[in-house]
Amino acid sequence: MARNAEKAMTALARFRQAQLEEGKVKERRPFLASECNELPKAEKWRRQIISEISKKVAQIQNAGLGEFKIRDLNDEINKLLREKGHWEVRIKELGGPDYARVGPKMLDHEGKEVPGNRGYKYFGAAKDLPGVRELFEKEPVPPPRKTRAELMKDIDADYYGYRDEDDGVLVPLEQEYEKQVIAEAIEKWKEEKEARLAGGGGTKEVEEEEEYIYAIKDDEQSDDEMREQMEGEDGAQTFIAHVPVPSQKEIEEALVRRKKMELLQKYTSESLMAQSEEAKALLGL
Repeated sequence: MARNAEKAMTALARFRQAQLEEGKVKERRPFLASECNELPKAEKWRRQIISEISKKVAQIQNAGLGEFKIRDLNDEINKLLREKGHWEVRIKELGGPDYARVGPKMLDHEGKEVPGNRGYKYFGAAKDLPGVRELFEKEPVPPPRKTRAELMKDIDADYYGYRDEDDGVLVPLEQEYEKQVIAEAIEKWKEEKEARLAGGGGTKEVEEEEEYIYAIKDDEQSDDEMREQMEGEDGAQTFIAHVPVPSQKEIEEALVRRKKMELLQKYTSESLMAQSEEAKALLGL
């Protein structure tokens, strides 16, 4: 039994179709929307464009069409969307509804615009084309930059190396390493001296006694004595102040002055305060 497609191609079927279409002239959609002056026809052409867009959007979902076919379909869909916008403007001019405001946006939402390229949309399989997929990949958000206040918040004296020797750990290590370096330097000097004397034909020349630069003078204190001075009576580690530190008495006087000023500002008027300042100035206080 012949298929329906074969039946439609028979001479009888074509003759019958020609009879049905006899006397009918197929009307074509105007190229420009401004050429249409009737509202019902403008509505008809808009519906026709929406139908064509729906068909092409359904076709472009098939990724097996090939890159060139998909790009052509995507271009045609964007062209029809622009044409639909022209007809919507024309319908509004003829007194019809404003479809740009109240019309459904389903077809527009199917597409996706590339950031920075407004107007052209990609539908269906066109979003995964080479060179298009990378455009939709979002760049990682850069980490927020810290302000100067945030950077300086954790910076204290330790950041600049102050108080490194006050913890009682670094100084003994440095002393031990210093003794090791001195011993190595003395050993090297003795070896060079013996080699120099041995190379002088076996006769040892009288050399002047060199000054021992590592000798501790009477007016200098040893490291042990300085460490004992830094430790308190109970053996607790004391710290060296690198900035002027007020004494307990000075702190108490400053607190008393601050309390007096607060009481004066609370219980005296501005005029009385001015008179008091003038009296102090005259008395030289």
